[in-house]
Amino acid sequence: MDRIFTVEEARGLMPQVCGLVDELVAIRADLAELGHDLRGGVRSPLGGLPEAKAMEARIAEILGWFEERQIEIKGIAPVLVDFPAVLGGVSVRLCWIEGETELGWYHRSELGFPGRRRLP
Repeated sequence: MDRIFTVEEARGLMPQVCGLVDELVAIRADLAELGHDLRGGVRSPLGGLPEAKAMEARIAEILGWFEERQIEIKGIAPVLVDFPAVLGGVSVRLCWIEGETELGWYHRSELGFPGRRRLP
């Protein structure tokens, strides 16, 4: 069964979401730098192929946390998170993007990010 979140449930998960997203952003940056160095044959202070694989594995674990809770990740650069919900009888996504300080937006499910509106 697909999970439907209330605004309160989604907001209650935001401390965990933000903590995991902060970690994901840091790993994303390290992995980009390490990958660049590895492709260029440059020795990286971040390590080598084993470290890159470990970073990829940690990203997969973080994404798995969201999947287990049926929270949708729409992108990782920037990180865009959607919580399936219903507002006023309409299927929506409560949406949050990396850098926002709170969960304050939604969009109709069929419209996506361009249809974002402030939560009432």
